Formats: sequence, structure tokens, C-alpha cells
Amino acid sequence: MAQTASELRRTPLFGCHLEAGARVTDFAGWEMPVQYEGVMQEHRAVRGGCGVFDVSHMGQIETRGPGASALLQRLLSNDVSAIAFEQGADADAQSGAGAATGGAQYALLCREDGGVLDDVFTYRVGPERYLTVTNAANHARDLEWFSRHARGLPDVEVLDRIEDWAMLAVQGPLARGLVGGMCDGPLPARMRASMRSVAGARVMVCGTGYTGEDGVELLCEPAAATELWEALLTAGATPAGLGARDTLRMEACFHLYGNELSVERGPIEAGLGWCCKEDTGFIGAQAVREARASGPRERLVAFTVAGRGIARAGNAVLGGGVVTSGTLSPSLQVGIGMAYVPAQLAPAGTPLRIDVRGKIRDAVVKDKPLYRKAR
Repeated sequence: MAQTASELRRTPLFGCHLEAGARVTDFAGWEMPVQYEGVMQEHRAVRGGCGVFDVSHMGQIETRGPGASALLQRLLSNDVSAIAFEQGADADAQSGAGAATGGAQYALLCREDGGVLDDVFTYRVGPERYLTVTNAANHARDLEWFSRHARGLPDVEVLDRIEDWAMLAVQGPLARGLVGGMCDGPLPARMRASMRSVAGARVMVCGTGYTGEDGVELLCEPAAATELWEALLTAGATPAGLGARDTLRMEACFHLYGNELSVERGPIEAGLGWCCKEDTGFIGAQAVREARASGPRERLVAFTVAGRGIARAGNAVLGGGVVTSGTLSPSLQVGIGMAYVPAQLAPAGTPLRIDVRGKIRDAVVKDKPLYRKAR
């Protein structure tokens, strides 16, 4: 049964979205802005300047204690021991504040059979503290998965932090300069995170994003989110909604859980073997090792559509396979998408034929990402 508007959750910035003229929609149980001025305009603002997204619907799970790294090594597909943490001389060892800088890492949560439960980012925020950001639709399941595997372990705690953080993504070629001008110190490098003061708010600044552009993601207390959002807009950032977030990630060929990732698909066929380190013994490692050795029957590919037409998720690829995501690329002005296809159809340059609501559209497999920034 669909949720009513009164049952949908709202981020601390919901009022700001309405004031900015946002059109809102139900997304994973949250009432979220899909667009403000328009998807095309917001997409181009991010590609050419700086956009800001409210991503406070994302979940956060804190894992802490002497056994935190061992638990995460069991749960996450990547090598958690590689996430560095540098404690600065003036940093607070408990909060990770001050000059402390931690690493960030992308990984998957897998079942024993290799099916993907979620894709997550984990930030090391203290010597024995980690913050894992989950997809909104999967947060409750992820939290239960973490808690179940921590049960009985005396030296690790798993805490739900979804109510404790608001999250803004500031993305685009001008994003780091804009945020840097409001920050009390240098911004962390890509795939690094540190606590800073941004526009007067205490913020965890993370060198990560989901657009294919440079930028940062900012985590702050919910009470500080409105003032931080308004400061970013005053400094020149363009508010952007979920519509542009989706077109941007498709151009960059980033996965979306429920489209490119699911429990029915494994990391190797999804092209995510690079973030799977089987020797760590993570849950699902043996299944991933076997899939890597034998090669998957299907692979996730990127494609462009020849001529008119836009393929959408669920459209069939003739000869086997299915489209997982598709849109009109605002940057390339052609239909683009991703699809699972038989392995023999996966090499770049392979022609595809896609059934788009009864009309057969010609397409061609392309290298990833589909959009590349000019050098």
C-alpha cells in the first residue's frame, strides 16, 4: 500500500524546498524534492558550476569500539584495514574533531550467495569509530544486518545515527572553491573526511559525491542544516533535486540500488569486482571468488541510443538482457542508459536492439563513464 503524504518522512530542509518552489515526490518513504527550476537546468548547473542536493534521507550507521574494524571487515566487501585515520595534534580523540582526517571507502554488503544487499560509503571518524552511509530504502535492513552480526561481540557497538545527521551534497567544478571559502581550514582531499566549521556550523566534510563532478558531501546536526543550506545558496550554489541527481549519476555510470544492484545480482556482473577483496573473508566472498573465476553470464554495460528514443528501466534487450536505467542525457543530448546483457554482447562497440514500448531502438555499448569532463 502506498504511503500517504502525512506518513512520509521529511528532512530538516523540507520547508526550504517548498520556499524554493520544489516539486516533491515520494522517494523511499521520504517526501523529497525532485526538481526546482527544472531537471535540465539543475543538471547543467552542476556540470558547469555548483549545485547543492539535500540527501538527508540517506541513513547512517555508526560502528565503534575495539572490534569495530573486525566487524566491518566481515560485513563490507572492501578492505576496511585500508581506511586510514590521521589524528592531528589538536584533535579530539573521541569526536574526531579538530585536525583529524579519516579515509572514505566504497563497498558492498553481500549475502553468502553474493547477492548485493546495498552499496555503502564508510568514513573513519575516529581511531575506533566508523560511520557507514546507507541507501534510504535499505537503511532498516542494513541496520538489522549490522546489529545481527555484532550480537554477542563484547567489544563493538552498532548505533543508528539516521536522526543525528543532515546531509548535503555540494557538487560541480566550482563546489570545492565555494565550500572552501566558507570553511575554517583546507578541505579534505577526495576519499577523505574531516571535521570543520563551515558557515559557522560544525560539519563533517567528505571528499565524495555521486555526480561525476568534483565536490564534497557535508554532514551536520539537523538543527544546523537550514542555516548551512541558506549559506550555500547565498554563496552561489544552485538547489538541485533528485531528478538531476539521477541524470548526473547515469552519465557517470554510477549504480543505483534497485536498478543496477539487487540481491539477484552479484558484484562481478555489476562491474564492481574492484571493490571486492575476497581475501578479507567478507560475507559472500566465496561466491564472489567463484563468479570472478568463472566469469558472469551477464554483464552491466553502458549504452547510447542511435537516433530518437529513450530506453527506460525494464525495457528488454533483444537477444537477452534488460535495461536497468535510462534517460535523455542533458550533457550529450542523446538517449543513454545501462543494461545487463549476455557477456558476449558486453564489449564496447557492440550493437544492441532495445524494445522500447513495442518500438525497436538501435543502441551501441559504450565505455564507462558516458560523460567525461573536458581537460
